[in-house]
Amino acid sequence: MSAVPLRNNKAAASAVRAVTVLGATGSIGDSTMDLLRASRDRYQVEALTANTNVLGLATLAKEFGARFAAVADPDRLTELKDALAGTRTECGAGESAIIEAAARPADWVMAAVSGAAGLKPALAAVDRGATVALANKECLVCAGDFFMQRAAKAGACILPADSEHNALFQALGSGNREELVRVIITASGGPFRTWASADIEQATLAQALKHPNWSMGQKITIDSASMMNKGLEVIEAYYLFALTPEEIDVLVHPQSIIHGMVEFSDRSVVAQLGAPDMRTPIAHCLGWPDRIVGPAAKLDLARIGQLTFEEPDFGRFPGLRLAYDALRTGRGATTVYNAANEVAVAAFIAGKIRFGAIARLVEATMEAWVRSGNLAPLTSADDAIAVDHDARNKAATLLPQIALKAS
Repeated sequence: MSAVPLRNNKAAASAVRAVTVLGATGSIGDSTMDLLRASRDRYQVEALTANTNVLGLATLAKEFGARFAAVADPDRLTELKDALAGTRTECGAGESAIIEAAARPADWVMAAVSGAAGLKPALAAVDRGATVALANKECLVCAGDFFMQRAAKAGACILPADSEHNALFQALGSGNREELVRVIITASGGPFRTWASADIEQATLAQALKHPNWSMGQKITIDSASMMNKGLEVIEAYYLFALTPEEIDVLVHPQSIIHGMVEFSDRSVVAQLGAPDMRTPIAHCLGWPDRIVGPAAKLDLARIGQLTFEEPDFGRFPGLRLAYDALRTGRGATTVYNAANEVAVAAFIAGKIRFGAIARLVEATMEAWVRSGNLAPLTSADDAIAVDHDARNKAATLLPQIALKAS
């Protein structure tokens, strides 16, 4: 049973909704706080967290009257307390404090802590049956099976905050699960959409960071250039909506106006459209099951003029193919896929490997993992974190030979 509600059955909205934002000072957090700022009468901030940005966290806690603020760095507690001196905001630091923030009694939680560090806090919110707007890929890519099982068991509502999955969530409301034929996740194609394989192989960091449509962090922008991000989204959709790999397609759509589509048995295809602005899917999650006023630009299709589509090229962008391979392998393979990609991207940023070697390192790590016989079902956060750790070590071990082959 999916913890994602596939139909928007209306529920009575409370006058004031208590919210918590995990990762309040990151890019998703910024967009969320911007929306909260525009609807102060509807929301009360329960807790806010940040990784190391104490000043930014304290500023937001004061602005919104947060009841609790936590920084992930355990050595920054005194600094946070000093920054919030004279306020009624309680303070915490370290992993346990971030988990405490998620466990506090907020109706709605934005889970935007990046990386494996976001898994346990998101589970803390899930286990108390909260509505969780999920913007952390690792919760599903690394631990999708038991994460969604825990959510269903606790009666938690998982709302996808990524633009593509939120689009699918909205479109899925047009039919029933048994009527679904496939979902279609769109991809911009990134900066290398029209490049030849040889040119992609030699792409520089500056070139990889020139995304044509979206303004995002460094890691996700590089993932977009390699289409690894689309592979991660395929994996997320698999777990979020209880799909099979065969029910998930990817379509390159350079304008980034259609974010996702769903095809039903009568061959109707329902799409969600919007200007490329992360505040749109976040606003949908924040208001759900109602809608709130969003600040994104009005969609002007006449000005845009045309929407175009292309099949993804698995040859030039093998990272997308590897995601399907990981899903079909199962038993921790998607965790390995994600961990190896993070090691590879870090190596590319550091100038240790070429851009084209990112996918080769991921594939080599996955193959070594399968050969080692380490595949096993993941049944806890600790299982997922252990596989993530081991896969990173394996990728780091393989890195020199991958770099040598590319030289």
